[in-house]
Amino acid sequence: MAKGAKTLYQKLNLKGLEAYIFCLSFALYKLPLPSFMRFIVPLLATIIILAGCKSSGKSSSNNHGRSVNKILKSSDPEYKLRYAEQYFVKKKYNKAQVIYEDVMPYYKTRPEFADIYYKYAYCAYYQADYMNAENLFKTFLEIFPNSPKSEEVDYMRAYSFYKQSPKPELDQTNTIKAIGMMQTFINTHPGSARNKEASEIIDACRTKLEVKDFESAKLYFDMGQFRAAGVAFAALLNSFPESARGDEYKLMTIKSYYRYAELSIEDKKSERFEKVIGECQDFVDRFPDSKLRKDAEEFLNLSQSQIKKLSNEQAKTPA
Repeated sequence: MAKGAKTLYQKLNLKGLEAYIFCLSFALYKLPLPSFMRFIVPLLATIIILAGCKSSGKSSSNNHGRSVNKILKSSDPEYKLRYAEQYFVKKKYNKAQVIYEDVMPYYKTRPEFADIYYKYAYCAYYQADYMNAENLFKTFLEIFPNSPKSEEVDYMRAYSFYKQSPKPELDQTNTIKAIGMMQTFINTHPGSARNKEASEIIDACRTKLEVKDFESAKLYFDMGQFRAAGVAFAALLNSFPESARGDEYKLMTIKSYYRYAELSIEDKKSERFEKVIGECQDFVDRFPDSKLRKDAEEFLNLSQSQIKKLSNEQAKTPA
């Protein structure tokens, strides 16, 4: 290497590949080549070196990808388990899961099996495969009912149902299951430190069910199906009597039945306005301090006026 090139790349603080390319380019530049070749040759050398590095990196990556298959080909289960544990610690759960599954038959009658199955279930959970995780947590409890981890696994089974709970507008089967499972957990483990979180999850699930029922009732009202809306809002209040929106649900029940009465045939109007009056009186009894009380009283007055008007018209009608 020319002394001048060495001194220059040291001043520029070049290292590794950068230094190698620099020195090669410097040496080629000093050769007795045509002027245009002095620039083209170093450029080609740089491209070739970089391409080689990229190829080497890809080869290394492929070797890493095949490492699990190489581990699985081993006939030593303890060797495989060591790698599974390493992958689990490094949060490479897909790789750990494959190896745990492979070694399970060997360890099925050994003390290590409980810990292997426990981590195997968590591999599914951490990959967001909640349906499979729930089933694996359930199986763990069936195989190891007296395990020190049974309380944790019981909770995680219920939590897996909760993680499958969808948006309010979708089917809420898993939400209902999550409520039941969390309540069962609280009843089964009355002293558990997880009960506070379990109760919060139950409340969150119930709020989701409440939102879904409200949207369904509101849809009936918006579509002009006022009797169905009245029934739906009344059922909503009965299902969630402690809701902070209880007075709103009751007022929507009143509005729905009032509109239903308005659109009824003459012979049915008085009877249906009487129902509105009953709902209004119930509102005042249940929510005496509600800011919506004036709205309920307005519907009460309107319904009484309608009944009075209907009575006067009937009185004027000849027999």
